[in-house]
Amino acid sequence: MGSAVERTDEHVREYLLYRGFTNTLKNLDSEIKADKDKGFRVDKIIDQLLQFIHGFDLSGLKDYWLYLDRRLFCRLEDVYRSTVNKLRASLYRYYVINTIQKGNLEKTQEFFQKQAIELQGQAEWRDWFILPFIPAPEQNPAFAPYFSRQWSDTFLVSLHNFLSVLFQCMHILPFDAEVQKTTSLTEENEQLRQLVFALQTESRDQKAGDEAVHHKLPLYVQNMDRLGDTELDLVSSQRAVSVVTTPSRNFFSTFLPQGRRTPGGKAHQGTSVSSPSQAAVGRKDQPTSQVTMSNTLDAVFQEKKGEVAEAEPPNETSVEAPDSSPSYGRSGGGGAEEGVGLAAEQPFIKLSQEEYGEHHSSIMHCRVDCSGRRVASLDVDGVIKVWSFNPIMQTKATIMSKSPLLSLEWATKPDRLLLLGSGVGTVRLYDTEAKKNLYEMNIDETHPRILSLACSPSGSSFVCSAAAVHRSGLAEPAHRLPTQVSGQLLLWDTKTVKQQLQFSLEPEPVAINCTAFNHNGNLLVTGAADGVIRLFDMQQYESAMSWRAHDGEVYSVEFSYDENTVFSVGEDGKFIQWNIHRCGVKQSEQVLPQDATGPFVLSGYSGYKQVQVPRGRLFTFDSEGQHVLTCSSSGGIIYKLTNGDPALESLLSLGGHKAPVVTVDWWSALDCGTCLTASMDGKIKLSTLLAQKS
Repeated sequence: MGSAVERTDEHVREYLLYRGFTNTLKNLDSEIKADKDKGFRVDKIIDQLLQFIHGFDLSGLKDYWLYLDRRLFCRLEDVYRSTVNKLRASLYRYYVINTIQKGNLEKTQEFFQKQAIELQGQAEWRDWFILPFIPAPEQNPAFAPYFSRQWSDTFLVSLHNFLSVLFQCMHILPFDAEVQKTTSLTEENEQLRQLVFALQTESRDQKAGDEAVHHKLPLYVQNMDRLGDTELDLVSSQRAVSVVTTPSRNFFSTFLPQGRRTPGGKAHQGTSVSSPSQAAVGRKDQPTSQVTMSNTLDAVFQEKKGEVAEAEPPNETSVEAPDSSPSYGRSGGGGAEEGVGLAAEQPFIKLSQEEYGEHHSSIMHCRVDCSGRRVASLDVDGVIKVWSFNPIMQTKATIMSKSPLLSLEWATKPDRLLLLGSGVGTVRLYDTEAKKNLYEMNIDETHPRILSLACSPSGSSFVCSAAAVHRSGLAEPAHRLPTQVSGQLLLWDTKTVKQQLQFSLEPEPVAINCTAFNHNGNLLVTGAADGVIRLFDMQQYESAMSWRAHDGEVYSVEFSYDENTVFSVGEDGKFIQWNIHRCGVKQSEQVLPQDATGPFVLSGYSGYKQVQVPRGRLFTFDSEGQHVLTCSSSGGIIYKLTNGDPALESLLSLGGHKAPVVTVDWWSALDCGTCLTASMDGKIKLSTLLAQKS
């Protein structure tokens, strides 16, 4: 009941904000604070009653109980009237006992003077009038039970249960039941969809017959669909026999789709062409009204583009409020120096740029949740901010930690939960709506630094990278050879909150810096401090392949949109695309500026210099995997992925920062997207982009 009321209040508040009814919103907030019903929260109602009791406010206690009687208890049937009277009598006795225990005999006598007319005719109160005149009432056999902790606890529990049942039976806002029903139907529909997909896949496998090729990974990954969740438990018996030999040239040729869109927009040679039905679902389905809206926006901005093409680019070093007039091309005076030119046909229009400035130190992580409703940002002081940017920018929760925090990750189901990795060997599960810790897991005392967290798309488990402290106990220099700090890669069950297994790291245990799942959690890619990328089969729970990727540490790894390749950024400053069908074979390579790969340096007055090793995501893709957002010294830079040389074609500088950007994220909805760029001065910029159709 209470949660339904809170959700309704939040919806009403959002509606008033959307309509601009600020005065009404202020009145709503003030009335909510003075609400005697306390949002139908049983705990808050009992807290209010206890506040009157401990404050010796007899008048307030009587008036509030009378209000509850008129508001709630009068709706009950007559059979429950005796229960209400017993609870009221116990409440008054609780008040009297409290006055005696606190030594305030004046309030004890005041109670019996004011309540004499009402209570003298009630048999259960007849002996209580001598209570103020007994020297030690807590030792009197008639009153001793009421002075015990057991009686007070029993009374409060009884009152709590009575109010809880009462609110459940009222059914004023039956939203909870509707939410549970909708969730149940959604889960049932998902199970049936998976069953249909599994049967279709099994049928295709049987027709393939002798054409099936055995690989180290099982065949349940075969014909993996980007738009579907292929947890094919029904065909797990078709897993292929593991082999010890080096993966062949077409290692993943039967496991991953070959007809998907590649970064350059062209299919690989020799691959089959998708059917028209498959092409129709290449993008996320859009309702007709949404497509019409996108076309209308395109028509409006096509006319605007010609008017502002020759204008000077706006100065974006200051914070931009959302504006109806979009900006185009390079950002804030820094585009020319950074070599980011204005393409003839710009694929994105920057509509606005806003700033979130609640942090006071350098950002380490900044991530949007799966639904795009919330952002979690972590700074080097260990302060985490959970905030929203739609419809307005608003801080939802602030998390302070006594122990240093090194990593964070949003859970996938439910997406309201945060995983927080510390520097003392613990991972916390935090509820961002209830604003409390649900559980704290002790990972490993010998490997206390939780460097990376990744939650499986199914939400049932997460992987955790734990590393030992540096041998010197101090931060290592910015430029160094691949370190051999010991590390572990562990799999934890989020429901039982127990460790499931420890992955084998060959050739020796090493610190894993970054982790990423593919879309259905069947594959996991990791980048380590020894410069090696490792690919794990998450059904067999073993390493599928590994290769030396960078000279130095691997800082960031991600699967491509079609999941046939893996992208990585390393300490050597290279942005490399790896073909996972051919172990260790580069598909493309690009050298990035140091301000895109780190270590990041912030210089100040009097020789002050702050150096930060990369921790968060250094690059991220748009929803279709055609463009990549990277860090820079003055803001994010958007590149287009190509099949040629160079591998990246610079398109747009977002600008707006006065300090180096250290982590980025990109969330897309329909034709609009939000790019997040977080810097060493604690500022986070939100750049809203409109994608133009080619």
